[in-house]
Amino acid sequence: MKTQLSWKVGGQQGEGIESTGEIFSMALNRLGYYLYGYRHFSSRIKGGHTNNKIRVSTEKIRSITDDLDILVAFDQETIDVNASELHEQGYILADSKFTPTKSDDVKATLFAIPFSEIAKELGNPLMKNMVAIGATASLLQLDIESFRAVVQDIFGRKGEYVVNQNMEAIEKGVASLQAQLPFSHTSMKLAKADGNTRMFMIGNDAIALGFLAGGCRFMAAYPITPASEIMEYLIKKLPEFGGTVIQTEDEIAAATMAIGANYGGVRTITASAGPGLSLMMESIGLAGMTETPLVIVDTQRGGPSTGLPTKQEQSDLVAMIYGTHGEIPKVVIAPSTVEEAFHDAVEALNVADEYQCPVILLSDLQLSLGKQTVDPLDYRTITIRRGKIDNKRQVEEQDSKENIKRYQVTPDGISPRVFPGTKNGIFHVTGVEHNEYGKPSESASNRKEQMDKRLRKLIHLPDTFPTPIYMNQTCDEADLLLIGFNSTRGALEEVQHQLQQDGYSVNHAQIRLIHPFPTTHLLPLLKTAKKVMVVEHNATGQLASIIKMNAGFHEKIESITSYDGTPFLPRALYHACKELL
Repeated sequence: MKTQLSWKVGGQQGEGIESTGEIFSMALNRLGYYLYGYRHFSSRIKGGHTNNKIRVSTEKIRSITDDLDILVAFDQETIDVNASELHEQGYILADSKFTPTKSDDVKATLFAIPFSEIAKELGNPLMKNMVAIGATASLLQLDIESFRAVVQDIFGRKGEYVVNQNMEAIEKGVASLQAQLPFSHTSMKLAKADGNTRMFMIGNDAIALGFLAGGCRFMAAYPITPASEIMEYLIKKLPEFGGTVIQTEDEIAAATMAIGANYGGVRTITASAGPGLSLMMESIGLAGMTETPLVIVDTQRGGPSTGLPTKQEQSDLVAMIYGTHGEIPKVVIAPSTVEEAFHDAVEALNVADEYQCPVILLSDLQLSLGKQTVDPLDYRTITIRRGKIDNKRQVEEQDSKENIKRYQVTPDGISPRVFPGTKNGIFHVTGVEHNEYGKPSESASNRKEQMDKRLRKLIHLPDTFPTPIYMNQTCDEADLLLIGFNSTRGALEEVQHQLQQDGYSVNHAQIRLIHPFPTTHLLPLLKTAKKVMVVEHNATGQLASIIKMNAGFHEKIESITSYDGTPFLPRALYHACKELL
């Protein structure tokens, strides 16, 4: 029996590839398996090759695999593009409508199955995906009743006839493959899962859920891949908690509207991708100068300009830290798992309120759109911290005829904050330099005093942030230290394990607080490592440069970069690290 396998379905975008993967995954998730899925799709609504690769395991996993056990092909292009991933004992389940063929160097077994023909006989050509699921279930020796509850959930609103029709399609898929399978075929039967109930979600859903749990009650945003799911989730859920979402005319309006709502005291967020963040930069500077909380999600994708809207990349890192003109306090947080995405969304709201500054929650396409099994989230750990909100004591001490010192110079750089509408709580707000009362001032001494005040806010954040660096330290002195951020964690964890099996001592660090950089937390690992490998999805080694800038050790640090739009795979990373060692 197999403890894990990799399954992929491919075809033309718009012909049900996503729903095929969704139904397959949901059924196995409910059986208690761990899953990790990554979807390759085109940046158009219909047409163009797309595929969905899903890894199934009896143990927790956080990345896709290099190789492939089963390929479900709805067209010849799927075989041409993906068959090279199949190992010799793998299988291709292809629609017989296009007379499928494979090259001589592909040793996997090919079965031509009449997916489309069976679907037409049942009265709905779209049901070919259910026939394909039946064939897969047959190969894996899964009880097709495992799929009934999923089919009921998806199609139940259309009536029992549609549910039964889809189940019949699955049954016919089972029968069609069984008629072709030889007695000697290699077993693909999965070992039994633990049967525990877990969530199955994308990172964007976890981020949105985190914002909801953290007290966000308003979102202003403009749709953009791969961030739109955050808005779509909150459109459905926020009204249930007295909140709302507004789709703005562009990203500039979204950022300024979010600033206005935060100024009014409502926890507000916006979300976008690289092109949208470029438009928001001036507004981010405004939030920094006016010391207004602002939480923005940047789901990184291939750039620059329109770039590769539906492909993986991590090239916004430097822009998120230094993109605004002038100098302001700014926080950049980078979760590396779906669970961290949930908790870091809550923390982003807290940090923005406490430090009264912009906070960017940095994700990437693989983390935001990759769907995976998630253990139950611990809501007991959630705390809501609003910071120095002083709507009573401060204003009572003021003369009602004077503005309050909204930008009062304080030892920690954080001034008491008063919501508009508070009695005697009037203060001036402007994007130009200002004095403690908020009134414009070009005084040299005031400029230095206010600038120093703002910039000393974040001095102690790396020491108070819950987990600035995720560390898997297995030894005091390492042959190799692996470093990454965002979605590279899963692949790096597997590489670390493989290298340790080879006899190497390996540590792993995943940077979660990118800015201000947690130098003192990383230094012990850097000092005791013989070599350091920084792994990231960009062409210029942005994270490696930031580490060198803040911590040094230029002579130890090497980079593995990828910018072709595809995720890192564990085996390729393993061989790159072996070469370095």
